[in-house]
Amino acid sequence: MRPADILSSLFPAGHQVGEAGGLLSGTGRLDPQTVVDIVGITGKTYPGVDEALALAGRILAIAERPDPAPLLFLVDSGSQRMSRRDELMGLSETLAHLAKALWQAERAGHRTIGLLYGGSAAGAFIATALACGSLVALPGAWPEVMDLPSMARVTKLSVEVLTEKAGTTPVFAPGLDNLFATGAIAEIWDPARPLSDQLKALLATPATADGRAELGRERGGRLKAATIAQEVERLALAHG
Repeated sequence: MRPADILSSLFPAGHQVGEAGGLLSGTGRLDPQTVVDIVGITGKTYPGVDEALALAGRILAIAERPDPAPLLFLVDSGSQRMSRRDELMGLSETLAHLAKALWQAERAGHRTIGLLYGGSAAGAFIATALACGSLVALPGAWPEVMDLPSMARVTKLSVEVLTEKAGTTPVFAPGLDNLFATGAIAEIWDPARPLSDQLKALLATPATADGRAELGRERGGRLKAATIAQEVERLALAHG
């Protein structure tokens, strides 16, 4: 789906969303009473320092408001822009700042929901879609924390070995189905149904603690993460 179609399906009561330099910003109305703040990355844009700071500034302004309006983050990006300029200006720090801005908005009472409708990869994926309180996706989205050639360089395993592992172990594999199996993506929405109804249903569920590891265990994509995290917490509390 194109952004215009997504926004029309999400906000039947109207929306005002602008695009500049690959970034989205504005508001939409689920109904006459419910306003949703919107930010996003579109057009396969590779976010660098400037984009991360612009998005974080918008999100922090929302977090400072006393109203509890939810925040929807639309995502169709490349990976982070790893130019020499961006690296020298502290790309990793500004991406971390963006992720913490989303955490601050959630902490201030604004539900943060990432909607992945295109691609996203690496640090850009982690600092935007995955940093939201809830992450949903549309069919055809293509997330990857790390592509297999990059993973091969880091792990020193061959692409052939990683491809074989990706066939049976979702944590090794890019793609929507694999990220859903690990629990990273909470829901895959049906574009044949009004997206507004699916957003309302998600907002009607209480905000809870991070349950991605538990979802991964239930779906068979990450069988040990939840158990290990619980044991680490138990031991930390026992020695606190």
